[in-house]
Amino acid sequence: MAPRYKDGDVVVAFSGSWIAWAHTFFAYAAFIGALITGVSLHYHKIVQNEHYGYPEEWFPSVSATIGDRYPERSVFQIFIAITSGARFGLVFLWYLLTARPNSTLPKVIFWTGIFRTLTCGGWTYITSTDDHDWHDIFMISYLVATLPWTLGCLALSPNNPKAVKYRKILASLFFGTLVPLIYYFIQHKVHKVPGAYTTYAFFEWSLILFDVAFDAVTALDFEGFELIVKDVKGTSRAYKQAVADTFLEKEKDKPVGQVFGKGFLWAEAFDAIADAFNGYVFWSMLTSLGLLVWYFPLWHMGISGYEAFVMSTASPFLLGIRPLRSLVIRNIRTVHLISLTGLLAFLVVKPEFRLFAVGFGVATSCLAWAATWYAERSQPARLEARICAWSIGLIASSVAKFAFWTNNPIWPTLHAGNGGWNKLGFVLAVLAVIRSTRRPLGNGIELPTTEKQVKGSPTLAALGLAGSFFALHSLLSDSSTMILWVWEGYPVRGPLAVPHGAYTILAMGLGLLIGLFYDGFSRSWTFFGIGAIGAAILTAYDNWFGYYGGFVLAIYVMAVTPSLIISAVRHSPGTTFGLGFLIYNIMVLAHVWVVAYAFVPGGPLMREHTDWVVTAMMLFIGAGVYSALAPSSSRSKAFSKPPQTIPRKQRSYYLYVLLALQLLSASVAYLRFPSYDYTPYHKDEKLVTAGIWTIHFSLDNDMWTAERRIRDLVKEMELDVVGFLETDLQRIIMGNRDFTQYLAEDLGMYVDYGPGPDKHTWGCALLSKFPIVNSTHHLLPSPVGELAPAIHATLDMYGEMVDVVVFHSGQEEDPEDRRLQTAYLSQLMGESSRPLILLSYLVTVPHQGNYNTYVSELSHMKDIDPSDLDRWCEYILYKGLRRTGYARVSRSTITDTELQVGKFVVGESEGSDIVVPEDQVSPGLRFPSLFRGEGVRGHRYHVFDEPRYYE
Repeated sequence: MAPRYKDGDVVVAFSGSWIAWAHTFFAYAAFIGALITGVSLHYHKIVQNEHYGYPEEWFPSVSATIGDRYPERSVFQIFIAITSGARFGLVFLWYLLTARPNSTLPKVIFWTGIFRTLTCGGWTYITSTDDHDWHDIFMISYLVATLPWTLGCLALSPNNPKAVKYRKILASLFFGTLVPLIYYFIQHKVHKVPGAYTTYAFFEWSLILFDVAFDAVTALDFEGFELIVKDVKGTSRAYKQAVADTFLEKEKDKPVGQVFGKGFLWAEAFDAIADAFNGYVFWSMLTSLGLLVWYFPLWHMGISGYEAFVMSTASPFLLGIRPLRSLVIRNIRTVHLISLTGLLAFLVVKPEFRLFAVGFGVATSCLAWAATWYAERSQPARLEARICAWSIGLIASSVAKFAFWTNNPIWPTLHAGNGGWNKLGFVLAVLAVIRSTRRPLGNGIELPTTEKQVKGSPTLAALGLAGSFFALHSLLSDSSTMILWVWEGYPVRGPLAVPHGAYTILAMGLGLLIGLFYDGFSRSWTFFGIGAIGAAILTAYDNWFGYYGGFVLAIYVMAVTPSLIISAVRHSPGTTFGLGFLIYNIMVLAHVWVVAYAFVPGGPLMREHTDWVVTAMMLFIGAGVYSALAPSSSRSKAFSKPPQTIPRKQRSYYLYVLLALQLLSASVAYLRFPSYDYTPYHKDEKLVTAGIWTIHFSLDNDMWTAERRIRDLVKEMELDVVGFLETDLQRIIMGNRDFTQYLAEDLGMYVDYGPGPDKHTWGCALLSKFPIVNSTHHLLPSPVGELAPAIHATLDMYGEMVDVVVFHSGQEEDPEDRRLQTAYLSQLMGESSRPLILLSYLVTVPHQGNYNTYVSELSHMKDIDPSDLDRWCEYILYKGLRRTGYARVSRSTITDTELQVGKFVVGESEGSDIVVPEDQVSPGLRFPSLFRGEGVRGHRYHVFDEPRYYE
């Protein structure tokens, strides 16, 4: 007779801990079983990678072990399939154990666990060979979900000290292992260090062990469960207080308790998202303004008059007029909506009118944000929320640029054809404005407090705003800017834009947290000193040490800015924000003058003085700190420090947005990590196709970003090596961009950015299908004119070391500069004992003047085509290689300079200058026929109307 439930009898009863043990056993069996099988049957194959095999590499990675080989793949998949049942059970029991009335977090963690389980099945059963993209998508989703799962389990742990202890240890080991894991992966992938992949594999396997062990700890908590589910200890519905509850009860009067001590409300979460998106829109429009302004002096080759639009940001001066200030505050939604004309500017084709639209949008947006901060000054919690949203907006803008190869997808220089998401951005911006402005602003402007009651100088507060705004914009509006400041070439000795751009974004997030939770420390002189040291290190040093200074500076600037804004709203917004933006504009111009000194009045005074600009930035921030530390003589609520009793729950929603952005940046870093498995177009012929192109800062004749158009021509011309000139875009006036990132990743090429933004040049860059073994950056003698940058790189071309030099000489107006540069570069090339290709901009007439030094016994260089007399700027010279072809390709509307291309065969003698018909040339050595006649998209062979070939 079957037992009856009402009597307490059960058919089968077993401890819930067996669910956890079953999950642990089968998960380990899947991985360890595959490892044993793989080592037994295919050892040498699974330890082999793209660079080395046994004995340099002697232990297989997880992916190689559980990959495509039979039977280890089947062993892994069978046991993982068995594990899934226990896994779903574990997630379900954990929810039963931690669910509490009016608590959302257990539900979030439950669905996170379900999602994580499903994505595990995705990357398990879809291998990289089956579908590389979907395998990566599932893998990244699994890794991203691991963070909230781990933290959520820690927060919800029942009051079981033993289990809590093990969870903390295993979580620390798991996340701590990520650092050496990434380090050794880069050592393997970038530096190609023998044995590095084996070390990486040990850390990868450690992650698996720690991940599974973390969930195994649930066995200690599930001992209180008996199935058929009967809670024998009374812990299942968590009516006993959990560790997290106890902690929050003790900390309820402290910031952390105020942040996380109450339930989750979706309405407030949407408010935070809308506010942060408004901040993102502000930074998107502001960072686009300089780029549009730059177009005009670029094409006028001098002052154009349109530079005046830089002053659009000074619109908060209008808030000094009381009636106008009241009008703006009462109609803040309308003002924000009007500012969105800056997002619609992409619809305007004519460059001048597009600039007008963006300038108006930026002016209106600056007016709206300054008015918002000032109006909320009587409500510290709401003021903090607005500042937090604005700061997160900057981080969101940096993440967006990180994901879109340093272009912001809603910039007016983009459209659907070149990677823009303008229409979607506009729709979301409208919704965000409507959501975030549905509540009226505070009544700060109506307070009777006078300026005399407030200590601290409005001028010093304005200086502080100017310094912080400039630091945020010039250094942190793109995650790669500070990395390129410290870039010194190959071998790699410092951070890379990918993946280390995520480090910069992490520093920004950490800084904001410090500014929110430790506002006293953030505006202290001690922290200012730390930030100043970081700025000095960034300016004076290169490679990792220089970047460490930048990392510290990023934390400091993000932390101190909220305090500087709070200090500024003590005074008239017309003075603090208007003057602050005006001084910020002067700094924007100054940090262009340091390199553009040859084109602006008084420019030589600022020549090559980035150190002056950085010093002024820190002094201005220091002035703002001094003003912020001045106490208010008034005890008015408007100026007193927010009491601890003010609800801070709103912070949690902004922190959730911040966490989501950090996870997104980590995911982007993973997805964009280069493969470094590049192959030349004609490796069987040992052919090298090299080109030189002055790309005019990757902004085409119609004011659209040109990366995709440049990519198309480089790919269709089958360039293995290409030198680009006028490439340094890492300034406010150029949008803080790096067009080489997109080209290198899309074309599959190594890249050397060349001398960085702090080296005061217009830039040169080298992209190569061949590994860059070594590269040195040169600043050639320039006593009068602008600095002349050069890259001297050694490439591994089919096993032979070949030098490539990319060079941009000085201006026509400075003959002495060019003479000195010619002597320097010619000697440099002559001293090289290796084959060499010069891809250059020489500013000389063939067979005259400096040409005869470049092509001489001193340099040992030959002209790719001495008969081509129609040259002035671009030249290709060579030695030690067989030259087989030469072509000139028209630019279309991309820039003002053509693309010149040469073909060379490695390992053969130089040959002669005799021109031969194309039918006498091997098909593998010919130029593409696509550009004959009228060509395509405005690109065609010109001057000779067809390529030239040589014996």
